[in-house]
Amino acid sequence: MMSKDNELKPIEMMKSEDIHRRRINLTRTLPRQNAYTLALDGEFSSVAFNEERAPLNKGKWRESVFEKKSDALMDLEIGTGNGTFFAYQAGKHPERLLVGMELKYKPLIQSIRRAVKQGSKNTAICRYHAFNVDLLFEKAELNDIYIHFPDPWVAPRKPKNRTVNAELLKVMYDLQRPGSKIYFKTDSREYYDWSLEQIPMTPYKLEASTTDLHQSEWAASNFLTAFEKIFMRQNIPINMMILSKE
Repeated sequence: MMSKDNELKPIEMMKSEDIHRRRINLTRTLPRQNAYTLALDGEFSSVAFNEERAPLNKGKWRESVFEKKSDALMDLEIGTGNGTFFAYQAGKHPERLLVGMELKYKPLIQSIRRAVKQGSKNTAICRYHAFNVDLLFEKAELNDIYIHFPDPWVAPRKPKNRTVNAELLKVMYDLQRPGSKIYFKTDSREYYDWSLEQIPMTPYKLEASTTDLHQSEWAASNFLTAFEKIFMRQNIPINMMILSKE
């Protein structure tokens, strides 16, 4: 039986002074379960973690989840969507570990299922909110971070909810190891321009940026996500930036 000291603590117990925290509902309290919620705590439970089990891996993702040494490269994708990039990245770089973060049950399971189906042994995923990322990882536990097409929060205007903001970037900076990068793509020019204004308030160096990724020098090496293909068909330019921690 789990000891009292190790009991799962619901996200609702966040401290009020942590203004960047976000509450999410608990899977076990859902009035109705479906195939995806059941898969999260059933079929894929060894590599998919709900909002209560995920924080228990803090500081030991490499050793406990992946059974790798502490110097193994481990990346994070915030918002995996249906997992096309997640699976692609895992397959392209089997030498690196990849943790996904997604709130919605269906895309979460789609993401880990894609990776597992292709035979990847280097992936895990969790149901968690990006604003609580420091509850999942210790300082200097992560390498690269990928943030592709997050909600731009332009209608209604709520920029404080944007993932790429100065406060959260400072948190992520501490979680990354030296030499790591953040890769950010968005179809929203407003979000992109706003984020550029946030960078000088953080320790990151702006390594690369473009307001038309598909016509840039980075086009050839860019992987087209599912959302990106939709935007391409609508002739919407893709904005991209790369931040580095020296």
